[in-house]
Amino acid sequence: MQIFIPQEANPKETRVAAVPAAVAKLVKLGAVVQIEAGLGQSINFPDDDYTAAGATVVTDHKAGLAAADIVMRLGKPSPEEIKGLKPGCIHISHLDPFNEAPLLQELAAAKVSAISMEMIPRTTFCQAMDALSSQANLAGYMAVILAAAHSSKIFPMMTTAAGTIAGLQAIATAKRLGAKVTAYDTRPVVEEQVKSLGAQFLKIDVGETGQTKEGYAKALTAEQIQKQRDAMKKTCAESDVVITAAQVFGRRAPILVTAEMLDAMRPGSAVVDLAVDTGGNVEGVVRDEVIVRKGVKIVGRGNLPGRVPLHASQVYAANLVALVDAFWDKKEKTFTLDPNNEIMKSCLVTHGGKIVNEKLIAKAS
Repeated sequence: MQIFIPQEANPKETRVAAVPAAVAKLVKLGAVVQIEAGLGQSINFPDDDYTAAGATVVTDHKAGLAAADIVMRLGKPSPEEIKGLKPGCIHISHLDPFNEAPLLQELAAAKVSAISMEMIPRTTFCQAMDALSSQANLAGYMAVILAAAHSSKIFPMMTTAAGTIAGLQAIATAKRLGAKVTAYDTRPVVEEQVKSLGAQFLKIDVGETGQTKEGYAKALTAEQIQKQRDAMKKTCAESDVVITAAQVFGRRAPILVTAEMLDAMRPGSAVVDLAVDTGGNVEGVVRDEVIVRKGVKIVGRGNLPGRVPLHASQVYAANLVALVDAFWDKKEKTFTLDPNNEIMKSCLVTHGGKIVNEKLIAKAS
């Protein structure tokens, strides 16, 4: 099978879908790998490093797409690119499927089998494929580095973090820098993880919470969110840094830090909103800007993994390779796409000319 890895369409994106080491693993499986010229320039890998790993460099973007059996990338394809894919092509990338209905219709109409990396289940077996977690891990690290840069105080101090994967990395990084950390998550199971990192866990009784079978947080009711805000207000007021990372897949991020809570914080404090790409957890946050409200800095930098593009690309490429390897027929040297496979049922969104994911079908109806 022929795999094509194009450059990213978004000029602001610093991450890429493959590093030379990942290409070498795909070639070892028996795949024919083509990369678009200049793929690794943002992470300082010249084309020669990819050819040494076994890839062929393609200068014609359209030709690479048209010939591919599998396209692997980070971001979404454009409508023009979809039209250039051959029927039966497998397209693997982030797709934001709950918010991109027209894109899914175009993929289905082109008879492309599209796999959404956001919908990989968060199970033990799929851990190596879980791109959301791998990127969130880096985002959590960068959140603390940004918080330290924008705070008027040095660590050690009190920091509060929210969220699971990103939050855990934020906790670990803040602890290494000497901070006293308090963390909160809606899922009781996270308490043990937080304490294992040496942080305090803020308990808030908001009633029944939990997570989906895929490992994502369940959305809270309006009443539960208000209880959460009331309990967090005192902790935020005592904190020098607040880091938020609460997201509900397919929905706008919930507002956790209100204007009233910001007003209660000390001047010189900093709030870093990791959910800014999906609307933000902090009232008044602006994507890709740092604003100051009554002496409190609100940091809304988007795409934090893109600030460490080398490692972000390495782990994302490893996620893609793990996915391909899991469904690779070693004898036939081909990717076996079984729509009835439990993992594929979760992440395959279009196939055979239609939208096939049950959650997306239910949302549309």
